[in-house]
Amino acid sequence: MPDRVVRRRRRALFLFFFLNGIAMSSWVTRTPDIRDHLGVSTGQMGLVLFGLSVGSMAGILCSGRFVSRFGTRPVTALATLLVVASVVIVAVGSALASAPLVTAGLCVFGAGIGSGEVAINVDGADVERITGTAVLPTLHGCFSLGTVIGGLAGMAATAASFPAHWHLAAVAVVATAIFTYAIGAVPAKTGIRAAPPASEQTRLQRPQVWRDRKLLLIGAIVLAMALAEGAANDWLPLLMVDGHGLNAAVGSLVYVGFAAAMTLGRFSGTFFLTRYGRATVVRASAISGAVGLSLVIFSDNATVAAAAVLFWGLGASLGFPVALSAAGDSGPDQTARVSLVATIGYIAFLVGPPALGFLGDHYGLRAAMVVVLAFVATAIFLAPAAGTRTRVPDSVRV
Repeated sequence: MPDRVVRRRRRALFLFFFLNGIAMSSWVTRTPDIRDHLGVSTGQMGLVLFGLSVGSMAGILCSGRFVSRFGTRPVTALATLLVVASVVIVAVGSALASAPLVTAGLCVFGAGIGSGEVAINVDGADVERITGTAVLPTLHGCFSLGTVIGGLAGMAATAASFPAHWHLAAVAVVATAIFTYAIGAVPAKTGIRAAPPASEQTRLQRPQVWRDRKLLLIGAIVLAMALAEGAANDWLPLLMVDGHGLNAAVGSLVYVGFAAAMTLGRFSGTFFLTRYGRATVVRASAISGAVGLSLVIFSDNATVAAAAVLFWGLGASLGFPVALSAAGDSGPDQTARVSLVATIGYIAFLVGPPALGFLGDHYGLRAAMVVVLAFVATAIFLAPAAGTRTRVPDSVRV
């Protein structure tokens, strides 16, 4: 594949991650306003967010099979269109103060993000194979960059009391433009797996992947780090508003700081991976995340808690993409392996919002985050499963 084509393909993948980041942060930064407009409690908001989790899980469970049959391009296209449609649905639900409609929109949003997750990551892993460089951390960095830009826009809209539904409608227009530009650069047939002969069908069934102990440990790392990232995406603005007494605009600003730390961590990820290897990077990430979460939970100083979010963001930045990369090259059938690990990770998105919302209603959101802290601390000890060093010679980099 010519270098020019690979670069264009990689740029398109960057844009798809960037698009998802903008869409995600646009919703997250407006959650306090939308919650108040809907007139729901923290626990009820957890049920609204459960729509996002259900959609994500449905999308991730279907995506691996669809990619294996149709390739990454049609799955990426469908997933992105679902994201665009979902933003419009949430905007309408917010305008009508309809919690069921917002929940439905988040379900569609989750289906788009979840189904696109495997497709784009499989495509990114294929680019890694072609170029010999760690691409997935940078791809996820583009997602985080999108959350920073979308978060800044959301913060400004919140401070200006700009209606959330008009804000989300504008995001849908931007997302449509990005999709139209980028989809043509994604090649067809990537990730398609040929059906095995009948005599080999039993031997090659997917349960063999489930029996890979190392892959399951990688999945446990993803579970912990996805919970750390997802908890911030679902609850951080509300955590700073309800748990530390900040106003909605400042709570959004803290989320932007989290997203900026995620972006920094992911864009610098390749540098550290090539020098220290996956296991060391994952361990350092989990330690940083645990330190940040501890300060947010146990410090009564709002300024300290807001600053600690930066450590939380740095810690959550690399666990998910590095573990997916490790899963992709841990053995044969890359699509099945990435799909399995991503599915395990999305359990965090399925269980996290309602569980944390329930705990938040009874004990407060700060206390609820102790669960997240326990999972992240466990990832410190699971880090060796992330695998080998990723050093590559300069001569093969594109």
